[in-house]
Amino acid sequence: MGRLAPLSEEPINGEEDSTNSSKKGRGLAWRNWIKTHLSLVFNKKSDLRILLSVLGCPLFPVPLHPKQSIVNEVSSSAQYIIQHFTAATGCRKLEGMVKSIFATGKVTMAMLDELGSGGSAAGANGVSQKGCFVMWQMVPNKWLIELVVGGHKVVAGSDGSVAWRHTPWLGAHTARGGVRPLRRALQGLDPLAIAAVFSSAQHLGEKRISGVDCFALKLSADQTDLAERGDKTAEMIKHVLYGYFSQRSGLLVYLEDSYLTRIQSPGAQPIYWETTMSTRIEDYRTVEGVMIAHAGHSSVIITRFGDNLKAGPTVTRMEETWAIDDLAFNVPGLSIDCFIPPTEVQRDYPEDDLVWGSSFNR
Repeated sequence: MGRLAPLSEEPINGEEDSTNSSKKGRGLAWRNWIKTHLSLVFNKKSDLRILLSVLGCPLFPVPLHPKQSIVNEVSSSAQYIIQHFTAATGCRKLEGMVKSIFATGKVTMAMLDELGSGGSAAGANGVSQKGCFVMWQMVPNKWLIELVVGGHKVVAGSDGSVAWRHTPWLGAHTARGGVRPLRRALQGLDPLAIAAVFSSAQHLGEKRISGVDCFALKLSADQTDLAERGDKTAEMIKHVLYGYFSQRSGLLVYLEDSYLTRIQSPGAQPIYWETTMSTRIEDYRTVEGVMIAHAGHSSVIITRFGDNLKAGPTVTRMEETWAIDDLAFNVPGLSIDCFIPPTEVQRDYPEDDLVWGSSFNR
């Protein structure tokens, strides 16, 4: 039985049967994906699907390895910054004590033809779409999120071995490459994971973001993982993320990640897609003695360019505002059974076929 079509972190607008899991279905999914990018990205009927595909459940660029933990010794500038972050959030007290996290929240998404005053949706031609989400996490690497916006529901999850997503228009899809954390969880909701992944980051120096003096840390997906996330049609060239921590408060206040994809269908010239997502993280509140971000704003710019685009580069802009309503640790009754993938994913990805899992387990 053939593999499921790979999960795309780019805009998609599937029209084929969502149950396709054969090689034919995979080819149709990719052809439809490319068709969407080449001709339908500005089709207003596709706006909500594009928004949910890009902003709904994006993944972090690097995996969170089970052996990663909060640093105990100051041996680098990055670790010093993370020590400041753990002290500011108080999350060290959770290490070894918290096994699960539950959160609910609201989102407002909009497609922008032109950025409004101050980069907000106000005055933009796009129509805002409101929705909500619920998210569960369990140590290690298990998570599940259900997001409903504009009448469409997107579900994504990870059982620790397979990351997947289900949309109404394309059904269940697995994520190529190693299992990675949900980006939404690292927007201030999970300080333990933030501390773990950024403790090995590269310190770039200082930068002023929205009037706040910050320390800048950089994380990059390695070439092995990038290669495993591509296939014959799409090649992931880079995926980097920058985290900005306030020098004064020590808190994570800004995230920015960018990935570049090369798309080339047989007989056609390559087209490049660069997606940059910037997230302002704010409204930190104390939950059981730990500082957790309860609000934020994300902006996305997608640039399409290539030699065969006679009109030159094309830019798509979108944004999301989010707020957390409720958050709790150690959810009663939550078990590993809650993170079992859909039947299609279980059937088409038996454990011995997870060749990309080796990079995750290293």
